Amino acid sequence: MNVVATFAVIGLALFLWAYVTRRRFGLLGLALAAGSMLSTIWAPAITKAISVHGFVVMNSLTNSFVLSAIVLAPAILILLHGAKYHSSLARFVGALLFTLLALALLVEPLGYALPLTNQTGVQAYNWLTANKQMIISVGLVVAVLDVFLTKPPQHHTGRRDKR
Repeated sequence: MNVVATFAVIGLALFLWAYVTRRRFGLLGLALAAGSMLSTIWAPAITKAISVHGFVVMNSLTNSFVLSAIVLAPAILILLHGAKYHSSLARFVGALLFTLLALALLVEPLGYALPLTNQTGVQAYNWLTANKQMIISVGLVVAVLDVFLTKPPQHHTGRRDKR
């Protein structure tokens, strides 16, 4: 599978999951950022542990899988439980932003394992790599704003007159 098809499949799966679960982009974006930070810390140790137990297909493929899994793990947990959007447009935009940020954070890990064989794949990968920093920067700013604008649910308890 070439790089464009791989990113398309991963992007479509992430988009559909975020859209169906209706989770807000803010927490998902921050979870992706946390996963990205954790991947730089934990990936070498986890890759080594996997290699010691004989689960290595190819060293670059194992490293790519471990890095990608760690980047996505916190966001996947948030997809299972978290604040939700109520309108279809907000769900669509949130899922789209989540997908773009996830793909920008996965460009480097997936680049280790994916063969860049055709011209379209090379161009797409080079474009994503060149624009990765901008996509991540804008995505994280929007995620923080989304968290800031999220209002906690209002639980109405009976009011008591204090006389």
